[in-house]
Amino acid sequence: MQHPNLDADPTARDIIAGPILRQAHSGRIVLWLAVRRPVSLQLALYRDDDGRRQVADDTVDLAPFRRDVQIGERAWLIFIDVDLEAAGVAPLAERRAVGYDLRLGAGGLSLAELEPGLCYPGESRPRFVIKTELDSLLHGSCRRPHHRSGDGMARADRWLGERRDNSESWPVALLLTGDQIYADDVAGPLLRAIHALIANLGLWPETLEGAVLDDSEALYACTACYYRRDELLPQEKSSRDLRDRFFGGTRKPVFTSASSGNHLITLAEVLAMYLLCWSDAPWRGLEYTRPPLDEEESATYDDEAAVIDDFVTELPGVRRLMANSVTAMIFDDHDITDDWNLTGAWMDTAYGHPFSRRIIGNALVAYLLCQGWGNRPEIFEETVWPCVERYTANRDAVSHDALIDCLLAFRGWDFILDTEPGVVVLDTRTRRWRRSRRPSKPSGLMDWEALSEMQTHLMDRRSVVMVSAAPIFGVKLIENIQRVFTWFGKPLMVDAENWMAHRGAAHTLLNIFRHGNTPKNFTILSGDVHYSFAYDVTLRFSAARQKIWQITSSGVKNEFPRKLLDWFDRLNRWLYAPYSPLNWFTKRRRMRVNPRRPTPADHGERLVNGAGMGYVGFNPAGQPIEIRELGVDDSDVVFEVSDEEEV
Repeated sequence: MQHPNLDADPTARDIIAGPILRQAHSGRIVLWLAVRRPVSLQLALYRDDDGRRQVADDTVDLAPFRRDVQIGERAWLIFIDVDLEAAGVAPLAERRAVGYDLRLGAGGLSLAELEPGLCYPGESRPRFVIKTELDSLLHGSCRRPHHRSGDGMARADRWLGERRDNSESWPVALLLTGDQIYADDVAGPLLRAIHALIANLGLWPETLEGAVLDDSEALYACTACYYRRDELLPQEKSSRDLRDRFFGGTRKPVFTSASSGNHLITLAEVLAMYLLCWSDAPWRGLEYTRPPLDEEESATYDDEAAVIDDFVTELPGVRRLMANSVTAMIFDDHDITDDWNLTGAWMDTAYGHPFSRRIIGNALVAYLLCQGWGNRPEIFEETVWPCVERYTANRDAVSHDALIDCLLAFRGWDFILDTEPGVVVLDTRTRRWRRSRRPSKPSGLMDWEALSEMQTHLMDRRSVVMVSAAPIFGVKLIENIQRVFTWFGKPLMVDAENWMAHRGAAHTLLNIFRHGNTPKNFTILSGDVHYSFAYDVTLRFSAARQKIWQITSSGVKNEFPRKLLDWFDRLNRWLYAPYSPLNWFTKRRRMRVNPRRPTPADHGERLVNGAGMGYVGFNPAGQPIEIRELGVDDSDVVFEVSDEEEV
């Protein structure tokens, strides 16, 4: 299979992915880029830009402001963090369109010329706007390439393209709230393309300690490489214990979902996954053939191939969106592996075996390099980058494992967007509140120390936007189903991850909401669940009478089983209506929860099932005044205020 696309100019092939605009402030620009060879770079800035002017206002030599990491014989990631004052450039104006371009090599070849798809029609370069007042956001989670739907990021690109003449309407940021890739659930054709790209770029090989195969080359060549990777787990006693503790009666493989037959294993595979999911460029001219498969696997491969082809056709818009919008990202489980750190027992088992530790660690290293760094570049300087540099210099098992150990101990994945109101993005995966007595039960999504640190970021603010991958206030029926399975000791069967599943974490969080010096207005943005909804929540018996908006947008390219969600939606309304006796016994008496009505929707429907991207508009007080779901079919669902009290 081959994907010829757009320009076959060999110069253009130097650019693999990006640029992705990670931060934009009046005095600072942060960009991410992947290229095929070392190249000099200059940043050209255009102030108050209509996208058509030919002469830049400022040009910055990026040599002092970049860090390059070689990930293969023909692949480098470039991390750009420009201090404009240090570069002798005046601050950029807020609320004015700013154009930028990257000029490559001694000839100053323009990125916009080499990759015209990065520019919206009628424009000569990517453009963004700097806003410190938070007036709108795009947000979404769960982008599964082989799900049979359009891509919500491509939909957001079309939506932004319709507003290019009015920079005031551009969102402050694009927030990707988890599962930007599915490392644990990969389509066969995409995995085949990953291996073709690894060969094309010469991405580094690695040894595999504790596996039945010695190294990555043996993995790529083995007969179980496609659709049967769960057979490759070690067979010694520790591995059988690993299987028993992971399965726990769930019929799930060790890693992790029922679709883990193509779980990514090596660091090269995860890095290639990011490149292929974020850019159309590496698909151009990429050739790969069907691997040897049995009849059933061949049918699956053919079925997935058509979906992946559709996915690739939308990648130019996805790439353009991230080049023209400040893009912030936080992990959830599928970025690493399904049910990541769900329970203490899971953690003890997964990190206690060298092979599973390596698989998880590779995904975390790739997250650092492709997502985590751009959120908060400065925090990695003294602790993480020395480990990265040792690994890239040596590329041996010792330095590889040392880098993984460093990242598993790292405690700085959370971050804050410096706007008003501020956006506090939570790490709900690596700092869990473990149960010491019952480690097989779900851990709290954040431990007491992490919650206390979060509270310090909230103090004395009037309003705040919090990003929690899992909804803090979810659908009661689904949470109670998870509670029942947890009581029977089977939390892995239903992915029992919600804030209320751990009493200590839940009580601490609610007490933080009630604190007199925390904000009066909380907007919580979430994903994870593969459906969308909005709740208005008022805390009772609180002197401050905090108001909370729980807004969930999921998935960008994923959906809940339609018939099942319809039944859950109906049953939730019937069982937990205000007049229901069951609601009386399960009522959250310390809060009033009003579900918003989606429009258009069927009568009584409260949950929206469909791929897309969320949009939230805010008033000057930091309260959400417009909540939408931008559907991949170019339709919008608006969540309207309702007087109905559900729980």
